Amino acid sequence: MSLNCIILDDYQNVALSLADWASLQPQVQTTALHRHYADEDELVAHIAHADILVVMRERTPLSARLIGRLPNLKLIVTSGMRNASIDLHACAERLIAVCGTASSSAAPLELSWGLLLGLARHIPAESQALRSNGAWQHTLGMALHGKTLGLLGLGKIGGEMANVARAFGMRVCAWSQNLSEARAAACGAEKMASLPALLRASDVVSIHLVLSERTRHLLDGAALAYMKPGALLINTSRAGIVDQQAMISALQSGQLAGAGLDVFEQEPLPADHPLRQLPNVLATPHLGYVADTNYRTYFSEAVEDIAGWLHGAPLRSLL
Repeated sequence: MSLNCIILDDYQNVALSLADWASLQPQVQTTALHRHYADEDELVAHIAHADILVVMRERTPLSARLIGRLPNLKLIVTSGMRNASIDLHACAERLIAVCGTASSSAAPLELSWGLLLGLARHIPAESQALRSNGAWQHTLGMALHGKTLGLLGLGKIGGEMANVARAFGMRVCAWSQNLSEARAAACGAEKMASLPALLRASDVVSIHLVLSERTRHLLDGAALAYMKPGALLINTSRAGIVDQQAMISALQSGQLAGAGLDVFEQEPLPADHPLRQLPNVLATPHLGYVADTNYRTYFSEAVEDIAGWLHGAPLRSLL
């Protein structure tokens, strides 16, 4: 009897075309769901029979309660090697295997710069005005050369951000709780003594931290008040690092000139959410990792993970 593999949240309807799922037959039959099911009962109606789930990290949370409603579930494969939305303790109790795939930082790095450039030069607004009413040059953009990019986090993506910033002729400063002088120097960045010092110095602040109890709401109302007038905020990391209501208030008042956002506390973002309406927000629907090369890696390695699990091979385990 074959196993049922279900791919969740295949928004673009591409998962089945980007890997050799047929190689798993006849042992595994694979289907893909192309829309997000926020209602748990509706979701369970579609996946209760699943033996294997392939998930895109943090699109559909796999809580202990949901896992408890999936009696056949034996294997979960996630894109990447970190997925905070899977209850790993519940999986361990049920002896459900959980494994992941490789993931490239190139796509989120590129999107961070796309948001930064689009926001600094008002590219979406200028393009829309040109198309809709023939307006010509109605905004004044921010040139990046000579400006200061403040990086919250100087890990892999943060370090690459610093490299690109120097190519634009920007000064780079950085801060995080564990940042060393040696790491900052290796990335060509100035290590700031504190978070307020970084925020006061920066024309653009870009977030590249992992969400944890130490970083949740690291940028609250008090922190945002340190940012200089006209400063921009870029977040392609995790929404929870910024107090969303404090950020909205700062954007509405003009204290924060603009924000380029790819991550949100609730995804998909509700249709009536203020971040969809604010004119000084450039928002994308969590596209950081959504690129052809990453997707090919995710789904081809998901097939490899499932094949390995079927044959008892060692897994890229998250447990």
